[in-house]
Amino acid sequence: MKTLLFALKGFETMEFSVFVDVLGWARHDYKYDVPVVTCGFQKEVISTFNVPILVDKTIDEINVDDYAALAIPGGFEEFGFYEEAYDERFLHLIREFDRQQKIIAAICVAALPVGKSGVLRGRKATTYHLGGAFRQKQLKEFQVEVVNEPIVVDQNIITSYCPETAAGVAFKLLEKLTSNEKMSIVKHAMGFKVKEDLGIR
Repeated sequence: MKTLLFALKGFETMEFSVFVDVLGWARHDYKYDVPVVTCGFQKEVISTFNVPILVDKTIDEINVDDYAALAIPGGFEEFGFYEEAYDERFLHLIREFDRQQKIIAAICVAALPVGKSGVLRGRKATTYHLGGAFRQKQLKEFQVEVVNEPIVVDQNIITSYCPETAAGVAFKLLEKLTSNEKMSIVKHAMGFKVKEDLGIR
C-alpha cells in the first residue's frame, strides 16, 4: 500500500507535508499499512521559498508496480515547478499509475501535469481557482471537464483547487487506501471535524 510522494522542483512544503503527516499518523498511531516513499528528479529538491529537502528515491529508481498511489503537491511557476512537472519522464509516470488504475492525488496546480499527461481527457478535475481562474483555463485546454469545487474525485484521480484543500486531499487518499472508517479515526485524532456520517465530500 505504499504511496509515492513526488517532490517536484518548486513544490509547496505545506502541500508536501500534509501527506507525510496524515499517512504518518495513520501508520504510527494506528498501524495502518500506508508507508510513504518520497521521490524527486534529484536527491535534493528545492521547494517554493527555497527550502531544500532530501528524498528517498529519484525518478529513475521507480517501479510503478511497487506503489498503490502517487501523491503530487503543487508549486510555484516562479520557483521552476513546471520545468519538472511537464517533463516527459514525469508525465509518463502519471500515465503508468493511471493505466494500472492506481490512485493519483494532486493538490492545487499539481492537477496541471496530470492534465497534460492526457489521463484526464474527458474526465472531471479542478485546479487553482483564484487570480481570474487562469489555471483552470489551462487545465481545460487539456480537454478536461473543469469543476470549480474544492476537491474533485473522478475514479482513481483526486484533484483540488488551492492549498486550503491540502488536508482534505490527504484524508481522501487515506480513505481510498484504507476505508472511510479508518480515515475518520485518524481525522478525528488529528483534531479535524468529522461529519456524522464519517464521510468527506
